[in-house]
Amino acid sequence: MAYLWVKVFHLLFMMSWMAGIFYLPRIFVHYVEGQAAGQQVERLAIMARKLWNFMTIMMVLTLVTGFWLWFGFGFSGGWLHAKLLMVALLIAYHFWAMKRMKEMQQGRLDHSGVYYRWANEIPLFITFALLIFVVLKPF
Repeated sequence: MAYLWVKVFHLLFMMSWMAGIFYLPRIFVHYVEGQAAGQQVERLAIMARKLWNFMTIMMVLTLVTGFWLWFGFGFSGGWLHAKLLMVALLIAYHFWAMKRMKEMQQGRLDHSGVYYRWANEIPLFITFALLIFVVLKPF
């Protein structure tokens, strides 16, 4: 029964982290496009910082419960190694977003809205691969 509860919390924290991962780049899009249009964008910078703080907490809780599942209940296999690679890529993306958020705080995001729209698709592909490894366990 403990396994199922840990799994529930792992999924909850992961979904919360992913919500932030998917939304933060959209704030970047609105920020650069609003700034180019001469609009007030300071509130977007505040929103981005608060969202990044929230999603960082969710990332840590996702990792803690994930390691709990791994070491506490013993998973193994090639699918797990592939999943861990995808998790590492999501963590790298998380810190890429942190760097952009800090640039936003300084008022200097250097790319276009199109760039951030495309960057917003990266975690979708990583998450899709991650789900294939976890659900289908192809190897």
